[in-house]
Amino acid sequence: MKTAVSRRENFNSAHRLFVPGWSYEKNDVVFGKCNNPNYHGHNYELIVTLIGETDPVTGYVFDMKVLSDLIRDNVISVFDHKNLNLDTPHFKDLNPTAENIARVIWEILRPKIDPALVLKIKLYETERNSVEYPADPS
Repeated sequence: MKTAVSRRENFNSAHRLFVPGWSYEKNDVVFGKCNNPNYHGHNYELIVTLIGETDPVTGYVFDMKVLSDLIRDNVISVFDHKNLNLDTPHFKDLNPTAENIARVIWEILRPKIDPALVLKIKLYETERNSVEYPADPS
């Protein structure tokens, strides 16, 4: 049987949702107030989950201190108190939607974690809105 372990972290970022090739009016219809040219911010809640076999010696699926450090050093330090559109190379040409942010976080962390472990990212943009990457296909 496999076990899932999760680490919860928070970061605060500003962003603007828009497609540069569209008119302001079209962006406004599609993205509404998220298209504010002066940006807007969120207090993101990030949950990183690893799924795998429990090591019979340590009793760990993954050392949670190591996971915390990986998240802090590679995600929080990059995105916290930043304007995602302007301050991060990840969203130079990518609309910083919650879906894209979750995928980018997965892409940042995946090479740093044993490939035998399943990596899942859950990102809450608000209390009511969250995304999960990758999604279960069921």
